[in-house]
Amino acid sequence: MPSDDVAGPLHGVRAISVVSGAGVGHSGACRPEEDPMLADQLQADLTAAMKARDELATSVLRMAVAAVKEAAVSGTEARQLSDDEVVALLGKEAKRREESAAAFVDGGRPERAERELAERDLLARYLPAPLTDAELADLVGAALEDGGFTEPSQMGLAMKAAMAAVGGRADGKAVSALVKARLAS
Repeated sequence: MPSDDVAGPLHGVRAISVVSGAGVGHSGACRPEEDPMLADQLQADLTAAMKARDELATSVLRMAVAAVKEAAVSGTEARQLSDDEVVALLGKEAKRREESAAAFVDGGRPERAERELAERDLLARYLPAPLTDAELADLVGAALEDGGFTEPSQMGLAMKAAMAAVGGRADGKAVSALVKARLAS
């Protein structure tokens, strides 16, 4: 049975123990087949949070595990989600928390906004590090050059290539703005 202080690297990102908040990595090189699936890590962290009686982590991780299970059985047949699919799902949930926090601030409920931001921060522990502006510009530029996209009429194809290059580590609005600027020039 996995303990609450054991975590492995997830997508090249150092995993973080939910209960303690401290990063725990392997001391040596780890083969990919030894890494736990992200969905399994979520379940293990949920168990650890429940044992530690961490109400915030328990509620957020219950939601995350339920969302992963729901996505796994949606569609024509049940399947196991890849780590990339789980990361995308957690990214959507984190973004939803960010938007909710902004709405609570606008509505004059800062205490609810703080909780939403805490939930977002907890989910962000499972996401890859976001790209810097320079890294994003480099990736978008390379994707546009590789695809030979130069005209604004190629926006859809250019966005598809750019989003694939970014791999979910940047907001689509930021990528879109960069692609538009590059194609317009």
